[in-house]
Amino acid sequence: MRVRAAVLRESGREAPYAASRPIDVTTLELDPPGPGELLVRVRAAGLCHSDLSVINGSRRRPLPMALGHEAAGEVVEAGAGSGFEPGDHVVLAFVPSCGDCERCVAGRPALCGPGAAANGQGALLGGGMRWRADDGSRPYHHLGVSAFAEHIVVSARSAVKVDADLPFEIAALFGCAVLTGAGAALHSARIQAGESVAVLGLGGVGLAALLMAKAAGASTLVAVDVVEHKRELAARLGATHTVAGGPEAVERIREITGGGAEKVIDTTGVAPVLRQAYDATRSGGTTVTVGLPDPEAQLSLPALSLVAEEKTLRGSYLGSCVPRRDVPRFIELYRSGALPVDALLSHRLTLDEINEGFDRLADGTAVRQVVVL
Repeated sequence: MRVRAAVLRESGREAPYAASRPIDVTTLELDPPGPGELLVRVRAAGLCHSDLSVINGSRRRPLPMALGHEAAGEVVEAGAGSGFEPGDHVVLAFVPSCGDCERCVAGRPALCGPGAAANGQGALLGGGMRWRADDGSRPYHHLGVSAFAEHIVVSARSAVKVDADLPFEIAALFGCAVLTGAGAALHSARIQAGESVAVLGLGGVGLAALLMAKAAGASTLVAVDVVEHKRELAARLGATHTVAGGPEAVERIREITGGGAEKVIDTTGVAPVLRQAYDATRSGGTTVTVGLPDPEAQLSLPALSLVAEEKTLRGSYLGSCVPRRDVPRFIELYRSGALPVDALLSHRLTLDEINEGFDRLADGTAVRQVVVL
């Protein structure tokens, strides 16, 4: 079938992207789904820094690539053995877990070996690509999803069925922002009632972490960002204190929490900010990082502090979540009012406005933007 999709042909073009136009909204041919795959009509797709990092070149991916990885939509056709039916509403996760490898069997599908290999190759979990350009070339898939398109073919292992009454533009947020942020707070930081928590970086992921920290009963909740309106939003969502981002933020967090927060979550993907997060963590505390830094970025820490202060530094990918377990769980928290993730949605776009959307993401104007199809 013929499909309009947003294709990145060259990374590293200079901003503003509204002028340099790194993303080309074009028409591609989409092959039908094979066994264990789904044809999905995309109804909403979120813009994320993981997309931006491919656009600006800090994350190297094979090109050309049909971008996008945070989405919700409706199954149009289900391949044999997929476990889905036409009409099912689905949220898509950006790691297609095979279910059989050592990590999947251990309950850690975010670290699925075959899923990671397929994502790195720009292919689907079952192998190969389903996109075809008019010149005969095969654009790559982004993280098994390629969400910025009218229709997509995905592995059924990327999909989680959700209730049909959940608005698509809200459902899409659960595929990345909520899984990553709320999951980091719940599974990686393991925030407990009464603990002090700091969150550095208040985009969609950071604010989702903040919401889960509040739901978990954090007593002191410090929200840190360089952008004032994001700090103001964090305060409305439950932060007890807000701090302007920068090196001085470490001392402010220490002052507020009486020596450092017990749990600190860094969502920025910036190595110097991760160091600040570590320094703002009290002895015996845990620093969790979810951002994706440049592959060449290095982190330097005082090695003695890991032992003498019993600090823990932990990475978190996909929020250490099991999507088929945690997406429904987080949606129920949303429905109960405990996780008001709809407050993260700052802009609604058309597919043709996507370059302008990534300008807003890059300059910090937006929190979470969703392309509505």
